[in-house]
Amino acid sequence: MVLERERRGKVEILAINRPEARNAVNGDVASSIEGALDELEADEEIWAVVVTGRGPVFSAGADLKMVAAGRGLELMTKRGGFGGITQRSFPKPLIAAVNGPALAGGFEIVLSCDLVVAADDAVFGLPEVKRGLFASAGGLVRLPKRVPLALATEVAITGESIDAHRAHALGLVNRVVPRDQVVEEALALAVRIAENAPVAVRSSLRIVREAGDLSEADAWRLNGELAAEVGSTKDAIEGARAFAEKRPPEWTGS
Repeated sequence: MVLERERRGKVEILAINRPEARNAVNGDVASSIEGALDELEADEEIWAVVVTGRGPVFSAGADLKMVAAGRGLELMTKRGGFGGITQRSFPKPLIAAVNGPALAGGFEIVLSCDLVVAADDAVFGLPEVKRGLFASAGGLVRLPKRVPLALATEVAITGESIDAHRAHALGLVNRVVPRDQVVEEALALAVRIAENAPVAVRSSLRIVREAGDLSEADAWRLNGELAAEVGSTKDAIEGARAFAEKRPPEWTGS
């Protein structure tokens, strides 16, 4: 099984399970991730998803044996692009639990997630230029939006990696913890998110993702639409009522 799945309450863990191949993405991994995300997007019981890898490596990116054999397109899916995830607009929070090196397409999977928890010995990089390749799964698009341009340029054209502590200092990573605590820390973050009203979370997540690419006028327009949508939910009333009654809210997701 190239993708292991585990459910913890309102959180689903997706773990790439090819440790013998440094969790490189092949066609089975890509299609499995896309299929899992299809199910989880429609599953009202899941409010957040954690993505990780089995073994000491998060993912080394594309399976270069498949690329060398002319089968690179098999690593792409119709809805998610590379790995079934990097071009997908997934409405629920995605948290990367980076248990080890995240390189090339592995780093691009991390960059497609909303939050990142990294092992203290994890490294991140886009070494494609060292192999005569191009980081085409979003790394060169997303990295300049996450870190200063000078650093994004250095990573892109030298192929050198940065470590977890530097990534954290730059705001690329939310938490740095010992390797054996990575998944649990990511789960704790996911559980904290899942304590909140799901429609409010998804709407807040959407505008945070999109605002940087919108004009101020368009951003305010979307802000108003989402505020109206959230304000009309039963959960908005429940949140106010629970606060007044000094009790935990009971969200319905509607």
